[in-house]
Amino acid sequence: MEGGVVATQGGVCVDLTKMDRIIEVHPENFTATVEAGVTRISLNEYIRDTGMWFPIDPGADASLCGMAATSASGTNAVRYGTMRENVVNLEVVLADGRVLHTQGKGRATKKTAAGYNLTNLLVGSEGTLGIVTQATLRLYGIPEAMISAVCLFPDIRSAIDTVVQTMQCSIPIARIEFLDEASIDASNRYSNLNQKLAPTLFLEFHGSKLSVQEQADAVGAIVSENGGSDFQWALKFEERKKLWKARHDLYYAGKASIPGAHAYSTDVCVPLSKLSEVLTETKKDVDAAAKFLKGHLVGHVGDGNFHVLIAYDPNLPDAVDKLHDLVDKINR
Repeated sequence: MEGGVVATQGGVCVDLTKMDRIIEVHPENFTATVEAGVTRISLNEYIRDTGMWFPIDPGADASLCGMAATSASGTNAVRYGTMRENVVNLEVVLADGRVLHTQGKGRATKKTAAGYNLTNLLVGSEGTLGIVTQATLRLYGIPEAMISAVCLFPDIRSAIDTVVQTMQCSIPIARIEFLDEASIDASNRYSNLNQKLAPTLFLEFHGSKLSVQEQADAVGAIVSENGGSDFQWALKFEERKKLWKARHDLYYAGKASIPGAHAYSTDVCVPLSKLSEVLTETKKDVDAAAKFLKGHLVGHVGDGNFHVLIAYDPNLPDAVDKLHDLVDKINR
């Protein structure tokens, strides 16, 4: 349904991009209220001087109300949650023209026990229940320190075991992203990285300088126990920005891996206990179809979510059929 704006079956598309006002910001309440056209980056630029930020990052500079409508998540979800946990109130226009405020007009409290939790009903409804015209969002204090790191593993299982054990130890890691060898190869070519081709984790730690070091030491010990490499650090802002831009640009990197290719992306979420098994089997399925397409495994593995970014030549005989076969196997 996230492709609903294309309206291949007919429909009405409503453009709300010019509703771009930031209505109010309350740093003391950790909330901001925005109209439908305000984007994630524009909000963070606006509130930077308050010491606050909105951390949900789906990759694109998406509109915040659109992110609410699709219940977007992203690389920071492992620590900060998805849009579902970070929307406090919504203004929604219903099909009959009535305007609904899901928690009451002007309210932004955390307690939801009084009455129906309409906010969470509308988050993720993707326009089927109403059109989101305004959202009140939960803000966070900008961490004192942020550092990123990269580590390599001998196989997928070792990388995912590291993820699971990190979560079991309640280490408040901010980002933990998995990339397979094909994803690293594509990123090296497209984003000018210089990483060895191996199952890889991109990590990020947020907090005070002391807590960030404690988190990194704890995760480093888990990585070592699972046969992972030493950390390659990205300490400066420019280094972190390059690393995470490469992660966010992976769709385009994968598409560029085959000249003139079309691209297709899957989106799968499984229990953490099944993630290693599912990723390993998916990798085998992707490799078996390598004559017809190129698949790249990448995921927000801290919450069991992964994608297969598939590049294929639509003019190659049987490529489209192989694509559909592969997607069916992944979805099963």
